Amino acid sequence: MKAWTDEMLADLPVRDDVRQRGVSATRLDAYCDAAFAFAVTILVIRPGGVPSSYEQLVTALRDVPAFAASFAAIAGFWTAHRRWGRRYGLEDRTATVLSLSMIFVMLVYVYPLKMVFSALASWMSHGALPATFTVEKMSDLHGLFVIYGVGFAAQSGLMALLYAHALRVPALRLDARERLRTRHQVASYVVMAGTGLLSAVWAALVPGRGGAMAGFVYSTLAMTMPALAVWQRRQMDR
Repeated sequence: MKAWTDEMLADLPVRDDVRQRGVSATRLDAYCDAAFAFAVTILVIRPGGVPSSYEQLVTALRDVPAFAASFAAIAGFWTAHRRWGRRYGLEDRTATVLSLSMIFVMLVYVYPLKMVFSALASWMSHGALPATFTVEKMSDLHGLFVIYGVGFAAQSGLMALLYAHALRVPALRLDARERLRTRHQVASYVVMAGTGLLSAVWAALVPGRGGAMAGFVYSTLAMTMPALAVWQRRQMDR
């Protein structure tokens, strides 16, 4: 692992109060980029293959909203991992294991991800948009939310562990502001992981239609994350 000197650190660009130690992409970065791209490719693959008629094309295009939402979710985690890599440039054993774990979870998580957003798009459009997930009984929907929640929590938790690992690497020579900013990232991803677990537990324990409301637990992130960001910025200012 590179031992950073004062001269080396002084030449680094600074973004979000953290010096960018990973300006040069590592082999781990390249592998993770390829794996996330493969996950997106899986989203695109359709059981019927390439449309061969106008009707099939229209049917395929009706699946675009669910694909867009799923793509945004995958891109969000890819961007988060890329940001972490740019900040710390770590490629040690712990960073490799955690990054590969993220890839594993993503490849397992990609199908429940698409199913959740497909079911949501169909519900919001009153059936005008197709659903790739057929709900035969309410317990099916509950199970889908449990699987999705566990996957979301696992991805968020792994990001929290990556940032926590950076705090424990003396060679990075993080200053006080960088350590605080890194702890803020740990806290943010812990909140996200907790939200996913809460949704999964809700779906598993609440019977009937009440359990189907587990998907709306994620809407609380629209309040908790901005509030957390404001509090963190105030800490940085102090």
